[in-house]
Amino acid sequence: MTRFGDFAPLCHQVPSYPWCNLFYRQIEHHNSSILQGVSADPTSAPVGVNPTCGILIAGHQGSFANIANIIACGLSIIFTALLVVLATRRRAAVGRVEFRIFLVLYLITLPLQLLSTGAFLEQGSTALTAITAVHAGFVAATFWALLGNAIVSTQVVEDGTMSSLVPFDFFIAAFLAATIYISLDVGFSFTTVFGPSNPPQDLNSIPLFVLTSIWPGAAAILYFAIMAYVVLGMLNELRPMWYYVLAAVLFVLSQLDYFLLSKVICRAAATGAVSKVDGSFIATILETAAVGVLYLAWRSITEESWEDEVYYPR
Repeated sequence: MTRFGDFAPLCHQVPSYPWCNLFYRQIEHHNSSILQGVSADPTSAPVGVNPTCGILIAGHQGSFANIANIIACGLSIIFTALLVVLATRRRAAVGRVEFRIFLVLYLITLPLQLLSTGAFLEQGSTALTAITAVHAGFVAATFWALLGNAIVSTQVVEDGTMSSLVPFDFFIAAFLAATIYISLDVGFSFTTVFGPSNPPQDLNSIPLFVLTSIWPGAAAILYFAIMAYVVLGMLNELRPMWYYVLAAVLFVLSQLDYFLLSKVICRAAATGAVSKVDGSFIATILETAAVGVLYLAWRSITEESWEDEVYYPR
């Protein structure tokens, strides 16, 4: 019976689910007999723990790694870097500094995602476990930055000032540090607080589940609700709201693809339990598209530059 905080169903059924890397090392060092099928050999094992479908590490049985998602991440990195530049140029825009921080954090998650799900590194290795832990930390911090931008948009504190940036950056650091620490403890079992799952086959970690699964969804919902209040209630505008609705739809579609369609794509392209591609690349494209639409929404409710006063000599 599945309990709250169990990663076993996700690690078995969702291809390229990155947080499974943490449990693979945990099981390999404490209960290696649980690893069966394609997961039995760490030198070729795909992301997941005994997955029903996965992509083998590059070089095994002609695998080109998770090539589709590697390309999607690469294109998303270029696109997001462009958004950072465009946001920087909007000198007078409300929340410019905070929104740029959000974009930079999302930008950092992309190469980390590429490495943690790209099928480059050996399962259970120190490098893959550490990279996955850092990836989890930046994902949690990115969703705080998203929610923080909504709070800043209400102008409860003046954007770009110390009263805004100090708590904004503090919570980024807090989410980053806490999630990385918990993830490392899950992977390396430094302590028994967040360490080995009990029972081991359930791959259970409530704190990790909350920070990587519950928190992002909750932050996204709160962000949408606050921005709806800002746009419709405070600004009395309608058109910008459609951008936020579109961004929400794209984000939901990305999650549906990742958790439902990805398995279908993986099995359709699979020989046995081994595949050449899964649906993670579609999820990456949709998530990046959602971030792009958020930029359009933010631009539509902010000023690009200050009005320069014109001096007419007498």
